[in-house]
Amino acid sequence: MPEKQPDRADQIVDQWRAERPDIDPTPFLVIGRMHRVANALTTELVTVYAKFGLGEGEFDVLATLRRQGGEFALTPSDLSEHTVVTTGAVTKRVDRLVAQGYVERRPSGTDGRSRLVALTPAGKKLIDKAFTAHMANEARLLEALSPTERAGLERGLRALAQSLGV
Repeated sequence: MPEKQPDRADQIVDQWRAERPDIDPTPFLVIGRMHRVANALTTELVTVYAKFGLGEGEFDVLATLRRQGGEFALTPSDLSEHTVVTTGAVTKRVDRLVAQGYVERRPSGTDGRSRLVALTPAGKKLIDKAFTAHMANEARLLEALSPTERAGLERGLRALAQSLGV
């Protein structure tokens, strides 16, 4: 196995060790790299969304509706919960998607005051194409990892996410 080349995180930790030998800077080797990787991944992901005329938020709403099955519909508050953004942010995203013809607001069958946000046929067609490209992109982004490394990373990230309540 080839020797790993030092990266920016290694350099930063070495600098802190020299300046503050009383503090262990090694958590940065994980947290700093995760932060840099997350930023790079976001750039890679939104590039694919843009090919379909979508931003990250619009993709999230369409994907959330699509994976519901059935009528592909949720209330705005359910959308907010599933996408982990405020109802105000959901409203803005839904407004943009309504204007583009990808979702519609319809009355709820159970509550006359409530509305549902539902995929239109055009929205379903778009998210099916975009999601296929998204999954291919994610697979490409993980090609650098062996199946064992990928499984270990998944386990570690799951444990960290659970410890943080996310």
